Amino acid sequence: MNDSAGNASSNPSASQLNVRDQAPLWQYVTKVDKVGTGGGNISFQCNFCHQVYRGSYSRVKCHLLKTKGGGIASCSKVTSATLFELNQVVEEAVLRLKQSLPRQVPLPSANTMASGSLSKTCSTGASGLSFHFARNPHYVRAFTKAYNNTIAGYVPPGYNALRTTLLQKENTNIERILRPIKSSWKDRGVSLCSDGWSDSQRKPLINIMAVCESGPMFLRAVNCEGEYKDKYFIANLLIESLREIGPQNVMQVITYNAAACKAAELLVEAKFQHIFWTLCVVHTLNLALKNICSPSSHPRYDDVMEQCGWISKITSDAMFIKKFIMNHSMRLAMFNDHSKLKLLSIAETHFASAIIMLKRFKQIKQSLEHMVISERWDMYKEDDTEKARAVKEKILDEYFWIDMYYIINFTTSIYEMIRMANMDIPCLHLVYEWWDSMIEKMKIVIFRKERKQLNEELRFFDVVHGILVERWTKSSTPLYCLAHSLNPRYYHDSWLEECPDRVPPHKDTEITRERKKCLERYFSNPEERRKIYGEFASFSGAIEDFAGANSMEDRGFMSPMKWWLFHGASTPTLQSIALKLLGFIFMLRSPTYNEGPSQQWDVGGDGFDSINMENSGILEIADLSLDEPDLEDALFNSTASGSIIVDK
Repeated sequence: MNDSAGNASSNPSASQLNVRDQAPLWQYVTKVDKVGTGGGNISFQCNFCHQVYRGSYSRVKCHLLKTKGGGIASCSKVTSATLFELNQVVEEAVLRLKQSLPRQVPLPSANTMASGSLSKTCSTGASGLSFHFARNPHYVRAFTKAYNNTIAGYVPPGYNALRTTLLQKENTNIERILRPIKSSWKDRGVSLCSDGWSDSQRKPLINIMAVCESGPMFLRAVNCEGEYKDKYFIANLLIESLREIGPQNVMQVITYNAAACKAAELLVEAKFQHIFWTLCVVHTLNLALKNICSPSSHPRYDDVMEQCGWISKITSDAMFIKKFIMNHSMRLAMFNDHSKLKLLSIAETHFASAIIMLKRFKQIKQSLEHMVISERWDMYKEDDTEKARAVKEKILDEYFWIDMYYIINFTTSIYEMIRMANMDIPCLHLVYEWWDSMIEKMKIVIFRKERKQLNEELRFFDVVHGILVERWTKSSTPLYCLAHSLNPRYYHDSWLEECPDRVPPHKDTEITRERKKCLERYFSNPEERRKIYGEFASFSGAIEDFAGANSMEDRGFMSPMKWWLFHGASTPTLQSIALKLLGFIFMLRSPTYNEGPSQQWDVGGDGFDSINMENSGILEIADLSLDEPDLEDALFNSTASGSIIVDK
């Protein structure tokens, strides 16, 4: 490891960088005498007004930024736009200096270790450093300085200890921490989760995790660079992980909607017939929203384009307004003067980006209107005057806002389901009902709209309904129906009476058909299958040990897991399946997921379009409801770490 501190002073580029950060405005004047690195009194000529002055950098700063009290006249040639840009240069330099300062990196806490996420931390925490780093004098000096006041004579671990005994001890410690999670796999069941990402160097990675109610366990991240990621490659990765976990403990594989993953499904299920392939619900809903909000121009989707093309026009207009403001510093300054909230740049690959953007526009509607009717908007002249006029007209167009509100309203139920499916609660047994409820709520909103004729509204609903049904058909699995059938609440009068058309799961033809498929795959032996049929009949029909008043009444008030633990002992096989399915969580997270600076770290991101990234409010955190709190406080200061791979 090189001594970077020792070489900085002798490196011209490092010296220039230091001046650029500590005294960035030197580049806007010309030094007349005493050429140096920026310190001391010298004569300089302003590049704007061409006047010659004498002084230090502080006078340069006062002259260009027009600050009083510096003993120098303000530059008469610096316009408002130039002043804004100069202030930005100073702010960027201050930010670079702050980022270059040493930062404290906390060690993993006890809560982190207990949550099981330490397995992932330890696998990447070394950052690829060689064990030879232990021989670096700066490494030894750092530890000595940290401990010489409290531990006299402390010597840090050496090269051999780090790569052998200490590494082995740490590996043993990690195994000890993960042992409780592994021991729960047999009783709780496991979901094998796979997700595709790209790292900061654009290397394609596939992450594989074992998820159960006791906690998630990161198994591996596979670098697929140079690999042909076809169905055989993905299937082999998953089969290897299944064997590591124990295929008898795995009930489902959850993956994203890429075509290669769908093709790998048959290969995996051919080896393990009892394991179901489940597509990510959040990705599926996000793709459905994309089909609605950005319909394809392919002839196959002419009907969709005809009925939904106006949605794409509204989102495009909103994007046009956002980009115009963000790409013009003076327009952005005007916007910031009128709005406490920032414009957002949302990742196109994650969580209904178009809806999030429109929701933010709804929040800043009044600020945008005040901005474009202000005198400053018309007084400021630039090259894009036609675009500025178009932006003003669109913002003051009431029909633009009416259509935007309608989009937000009828997609609310879809967005709410995305939010619910992405929470750390057991929800496999709720997905089937969520789809039905989501479509029904959307239908009510569309049918209530009065601006169009009823028959046109019906056509629009039919198209949107068709998109959702097609996505559900592609992603649904018999496992949803079995889990739905084992939820005691769906047999209680309180749930049945909420909607006149509802029937308990054992009376629903479609659910019964899919439930049978699921049980036939689980129990290939006819005798075992008849036994489980009998147990389900007792549960669903509330007969034998389930006939008691407490058992039936508790179905409407106790959580499904607690109900089965308390009332299900007479049907042990069915109870075992119920406890596994009703405890499944699609995405388990640590207890601090909703707290602290890294809260909800996986929500949102950025598409990295042409906007000025430092001036935009990047959506890093959100509660995934259409009534988000003040997201403007969430700033995205990291570099891009990649994006989720989804089926386009």
